[in-house]
Amino acid sequence: MEGYKESLRLEEKSEATVEKYVRDAERFRRYVEENGGEISKETVLGYKERLKDEYKISSANSIIASVNSYLRYLGKGECCVKRYKQQREAFRPAEKELSREEYRRLLKAAEEGRKEKARLLVETVCGTGIRVSELKYITVEAVEKGIAEVSCKGKTRKIFIVTALRKKLLRYARARGIKGGAIFVSRTGREMDRVSVWRAMKGLCGAARVCATKVFPHNLRHLFARTFFEMEKDIAKLADILGHSSIDTTRIYVATTASEHRKRMECMRLVV
Repeated sequence: MEGYKESLRLEEKSEATVEKYVRDAERFRRYVEENGGEISKETVLGYKERLKDEYKISSANSIIASVNSYLRYLGKGECCVKRYKQQREAFRPAEKELSREEYRRLLKAAEEGRKEKARLLVETVCGTGIRVSELKYITVEAVEKGIAEVSCKGKTRKIFIVTALRKKLLRYARARGIKGGAIFVSRTGREMDRVSVWRAMKGLCGAARVCATKVFPHNLRHLFARTFFEMEKDIAKLADILGHSSIDTTRIYVATTASEHRKRMECMRLVV
């Protein structure tokens, strides 16, 4: 498994992806050991069926991708299986979507609670559309220039930092004596990890009266994407900004909620 982990790193997978693939591969390996210890097409198909019973189709397909990657590493590509076919939803459940109003309440709660770092984390992710793993590229130097150069998944892209956010970040850095490097750091000066970022954001939910299941970095990235698309209607440009290899991925980000979908259908007035 250590060899597999190293091979994923050589493929320039992100650390989060490496951890996820290795975790899924470990589970598959335990399944194989419990079922005779031999990897065959039949064994993999049996595991695929188990996944369908235990997970949603989208989650099962994600695990299948990890297992197929592991099988190819072992030289058993002939045992790889197809993912489950899944109809793309025309809209996203409203209970999962963070609204602009909820976003503003999070910022207000942070301000009233004097949680400046948490507020800036929320504004930076939502104001730039970056991934949580890319926060390390928000450096003093990048903010001074107004452009952060991000390297992720083997690709490099530029992220613009708007003037209002630049002023806030530079003021925050000066107040804390951060003269260079990453702005979002721990008390010991180390870059904030994913767990710390999540914890800071979740800590605002109670005072903001926002469901905690809606508040996490990726949902802020979705809000950025929807807001940009509402203004520009350019999904190809949005895909470039978000760093997506496929526009199909971007389409998931800009899907409307069920309530918005219903309103648009009512406005069509085709039933007279």
